[in-house]
Amino acid sequence: MKELKVSDLRKTYGEKTLFDQLSFLIHEKDRIGLIGVNGTGKSSLLKIIAGIDRGDGDLPAVFAAQDYRIGFLSQDDQLSEELSVVDAVFQGTSQLIRVVRNYEKALLALEGNSGDAKILQQYQAAEEAMNKADAWHTDTTAKIILQKLGISNLEQQVKQLSGGQKKRVGLAQVLIDEPDLLLLDEPTNHLDYDAIQWLEGYLKQYRGALMMVTHDRYFLDRVVNRIFELSFGKIHEYQGNYETYLHARAERERVEETQEDKRKQLYKHELAWIRTGAKARSTKQQARIDRFDDLKDNLNQVKRNGDVAIDVAATRLGKQVLELKHASYAIDDLQLLQDFDLLIQSRERLGITGENGAGKSTLLNILAGRITLDSGQLITGSTVKLAYYTQTNEAMDPEQRMIAYLQEAAEEVQKADGSQVSVAEMLEQFLFPRSMHGTKIGKLSGGEKRRLFLLKLLIGQPNVLLLDEPTNDLDIDTLTVLESYLESFPGAVITVSHDRYFLDKVAEKLLIFEGRSVIESYYGSINDYLAKQTTKGAEEARMKNPEKDVRVVNQEQPPVAVKKKLSYMEQKEWATIEDDIAALEEKEEALTEEMNHQGADFTKLQQLQNDIADVQAQLSEKMDRWEYLSEFV
Repeated sequence: MKELKVSDLRKTYGEKTLFDQLSFLIHEKDRIGLIGVNGTGKSSLLKIIAGIDRGDGDLPAVFAAQDYRIGFLSQDDQLSEELSVVDAVFQGTSQLIRVVRNYEKALLALEGNSGDAKILQQYQAAEEAMNKADAWHTDTTAKIILQKLGISNLEQQVKQLSGGQKKRVGLAQVLIDEPDLLLLDEPTNHLDYDAIQWLEGYLKQYRGALMMVTHDRYFLDRVVNRIFELSFGKIHEYQGNYETYLHARAERERVEETQEDKRKQLYKHELAWIRTGAKARSTKQQARIDRFDDLKDNLNQVKRNGDVAIDVAATRLGKQVLELKHASYAIDDLQLLQDFDLLIQSRERLGITGENGAGKSTLLNILAGRITLDSGQLITGSTVKLAYYTQTNEAMDPEQRMIAYLQEAAEEVQKADGSQVSVAEMLEQFLFPRSMHGTKIGKLSGGEKRRLFLLKLLIGQPNVLLLDEPTNDLDIDTLTVLESYLESFPGAVITVSHDRYFLDKVAEKLLIFEGRSVIESYYGSINDYLAKQTTKGAEEARMKNPEKDVRVVNQEQPPVAVKKKLSYMEQKEWATIEDDIAALEEKEEALTEEMNHQGADFTKLQQLQNDIADVQAQLSEKMDRWEYLSEFV
């Protein structure tokens, strides 16, 4: 069984201790969720494990076998701009991946120029290498991953991709490589709901280990079996998923508080004894004095990150807020809005979600007055005071001090009860201690910058909030408090998000962007909507195959898929896939039979069980691939 060990990891940034002698093991099949307040070092820990960064000191702190392979998906784009997509997704370190990459490139060249003898010869050589390395399973798995993540144009250059497309290519690359340990930093960012649900299932069945940072609490709950919480340089480990962690953390904190109270009571008792003038006239008395000194040193050991406090007043908002009448807007030949009407009222809680690139952020920019409509009208109420939390921060001077940055918005802030507090007090309520107030913005983590940006918007006392993917960079504790604040916010809230948990908490109505100016309104939760779509998809599947469902008669056939035929490579795959499935089924039967006759050889039994699980995984992938290909045959 392959494992990775971290031992006595230390890391400091200036005066801040990020990691204080961290030690832990990552076992095969572990599914670890790494959580903590922004600035506690979650991304830094992933980089150290991946070998991109290192801890303090000359001695190594990360240990694994020489052949232990690690795949790392960073929040930051790390793909070479000059690579093609096919080169980027097949960048893995294993020999199989190199063989598949050469085959895919030869296949692309052949599909573009099948009459060239030299290209045909290169393809035949690549195909022979695939056969020799038995790399067809790897190739099929790669095709499924690319399909599920919506990556179709393998010839495109990375520099032509959007930020979201680059993130999906990076995710595909680490999944296709199938390393021993997957390190994923916010893997659900830029994924649609279908891709997120597929990824949940894929990671639950992954044969290696996983450690990930994610704000998606539904995703955490359904995937992980261990939680690592980073706090004040230490790691607290919990067994189970996110829901189990919440209960276990509350119990741990209760026990720690009880122990701290007992230490304080004992300290008071011993202090009274010391003040009576006790002297070390005997060994017992000296020992008691020594215990008193130890007790004094260990008081106030319980540290808490505290809770983000959002208590900011909002200015009065009249009845007229925002309205779009017959709004139309297009980018080049892509029509995003067409004769679209929208009325935002004073207590609106509107969630906007749907396909990437369909115009969700564009709508927010139009409502904020940053984009002018091609036609139609935007009406903004006279009392509207709008704050726009964009996907990227406004320009921040890295040399500017935190407190000076906030003082640009206000010197004092009015709370909901009418009282006034200073900007410094608001910083403390947002978990920035006084020792940090003079820190230059350039020294903050990405998450800390986002929290600071949010605070600056809120102290302006807006009455209309536009939030564009607010969950992407905020930690879970901050999100929890933000959700609570939005529930009581007296103004209107319009948020673009793919975070199912966040939308369920804050949105009462949804706008679903389906692309090409098709926008559906839905009253209810995103989970209800997705369940409805699943039912609708099953019904459409029955309509495609009415002979398989006697309840469906004389129904219109659904529109033909955009893709109409198999590619050259897919035709070759289709020709052999049923034989491959039959061979795998026979292999599973043979292994099961062998297992039934093993007796008490537990080592052999375990090996056979592992072989059967491997065959079953291959069989499942082949069946998924057969189902996809059969749609075009």
